[in-house]
Amino acid sequence: MPRTPLVRAEALSAGLNADVYLKREDTLPAGVFKVRGGINLVADLPDRFREQGLIAAGTGNHGQSISYAGRAIDVPVTTVVPDDANPGKVAAMERLGATVLHHGETFDDAREHAETLAAKHGYRYVNSANEPKLVAGIATAGLEIVEELPDVDVVINPIGGGSGTSAYCLSVGALTDASV
Repeated sequence: MPRTPLVRAEALSAGLNADVYLKREDTLPAGVFKVRGGINLVADLPDRFREQGLIAAGTGNHGQSISYAGRAIDVPVTTVVPDDANPGKVAAMERLGATVLHHGETFDDAREHAETLAAKHGYRYVNSANEPKLVAGIATAGLEIVEELPDVDVVINPIGGGSGTSAYCLSVGALTDASV
C-alpha cells in the first residue's frame, strides 16, 4: 500500500491550541483504512481458499477492503450485507468485484448468514476485527505515524469493531509513550 499523508489540521490545531495531524487513510485504494489489513490477510491466504474464495459480512469499509484485496490478488469475494445496507457502499463492493448478498435486518443477521455459508461451502470467513493479519496490516498506518511524528502524544481514532484501535495500540502505543 502507498504511504498516506499525515497532514497538519490548521483549524483544529488553532481551536485546540495543539498540533493536530490527520492521517489521510481516505487516500488509499478503495478509500478505506481497512484495505491495509485486507491486502495483508489475502496476500497470505492458504492455497485451499484461493479458488473457493472469501466471505465477509459488512456494511461498508470491511466489505470494500476485502473486495479490493480479492480483486488485487485474484481471489473471489462474497460479502453479505443487511437488507438496508447503504446502496453506495454496496455499489462500491460490486465495482471492486465482490458478489454482494443481502440478508437480514441487522449486521448480526448478515454475519451469521456469512458464517453459515462459509461452513457450508468452504469459504474462508473474514471477521471484520478479530483477524490478526487484518489488524497487523492496519497497524502499518501507526508505523508511518511513528516514523513521521516520533514525539506523538495522543492518537484518536473512531471505534467501530476495534480493528483500528487495536492496530494503533500495537504500533503507536507499543513504540511510543503516546496514548491511544
